[in-house]
Amino acid sequence: MNQITHDSNVIMHFTIKLSDGSAADSTKVNNKPAKFTMGDGSLSENFEKCLLGLVQGETKSFELQPEDAFGMPNPDNIYFVERSKFNNDVPAEVGMIVAFTQPDGVELPGVIREVAGESVTVDFNHPLAGQVVTFDVDVLEVN
Repeated sequence: MNQITHDSNVIMHFTIKLSDGSAADSTKVNNKPAKFTMGDGSLSENFEKCLLGLVQGETKSFELQPEDAFGMPNPDNIYFVERSKFNNDVPAEVGMIVAFTQPDGVELPGVIREVAGESVTVDFNHPLAGQVVTFDVDVLEVN
């Protein structure tokens, strides 16, 4: 049996569920399993710990607290942006996720939390920060 170790190449399907049971993300939607190498930084250390020892063909579900998954929201990641930065193509609407291009050219997604006068509050924390999440994994292949 191929077992996941610290340097395994893994192909798996995963679904991230919120505490209310709704799916926040799933590789099954487009039937495109995730491919990664353990330790390459694409998964958090705590998520990798949960995968260690699983074998090819195994299905497992585990719950992670916020600090073990996407972290707690950081107040330093909340910014106030001038409303003039938005337009008809990119309206300032509460709940929208907008990609902002940083000076280095990298796009960073932010969630609009509040619109007050000429000020728009944008939260750059991970959308799942502060949430207890359940990961359902189907290990398809381990090399």
